Amino acid sequence: MFVISRISQFLRGALLSFGPRFFRRWVWDKEYREEKWRFAYDTSGDCVYPHLEKYARRGRILDLGSGSGNTSTEMADSAYQSYVGVDISEAALEKARARSAAAGRQSKNTFVCSDFFSFQPIGKFDVILLRESIYHVPLGKIKALLDKYSRYLKPDGVIIVRLFTANRQTGKSKHRPTAMVHILETEFVVMEKGQYPDLGQPTVLVLQPRAQSAPADLQQEPAEVAR
Repeated sequence: MFVISRISQFLRGALLSFGPRFFRRWVWDKEYREEKWRFAYDTSGDCVYPHLEKYARRGRILDLGSGSGNTSTEMADSAYQSYVGVDISEAALEKARARSAAAGRQSKNTFVCSDFFSFQPIGKFDVILLRESIYHVPLGKIKALLDKYSRYLKPDGVIIVRLFTANRQTGKSKHRPTAMVHILETEFVVMEKGQYPDLGQPTVLVLQPRAQSAPADLQQEPAEVAR
C-alpha cells in the first residue's frame, strides 16, 4: 500500500505541474469541493506572516496560488492596503471570497481565477507571495516565472516563498524542494531566510531580483531566522 500511495502521489504531482490547464483546474476544483484541504483552512500564526507583514509595508500584495484565502484574512489587517489572490480553482476562490466577506475585508481583497503561468498583473506590488504553490512549478521554469513577476515589483519589493524542504515527520531532506531552494538562492538575492524546525521544517525565503539589489559591496549577509 505504501508503494502504491507513493506512486499515486508522484503521478498527481506530475500532472499538476505538467498536465493541461483544464485538467489541473478540474482536479483542484474537485478537491476543494470535496473538502480535501479542510485541514489547511486555519493557518493563523504561521511562520510566513511576520515576514509578509514586515515587507508589505502597508502596501500591495500579490498571492500566487492563494487557495481558500487563508493569507488574505489571517495576516494583520493593518499590514496591507490591497491584496490580489490568484488561483486556478474557482471552487477555492469561492471559499476565499466568502472568507474575506466574513472578515469584513471584501473591499481590499480581490481574487482572480487564473493559471499563474499566464496571469498578467496590473500595477506594481510590495510583495509577491508563493506559499507552497511553488511545488507546482517545474524546476526548469522557476527562474523564468519569477523573472516575469519581478517586473511587477515596486523598486524595494520582494518575492516571498514558503515551502517544506524536509519530511515533516522524519526530518529527512526532500530532493525536489531542496533543489528549488538552491535555484532561488543562486538566481536571486536572499534578503532573509527563516527556518522553523519546531513547526514541521518549513523554510521561508525573502528574495529580490539581482538587478534590483544593491551593488555587491553594499549587500549584507541574509538574516537567518530560526525558531
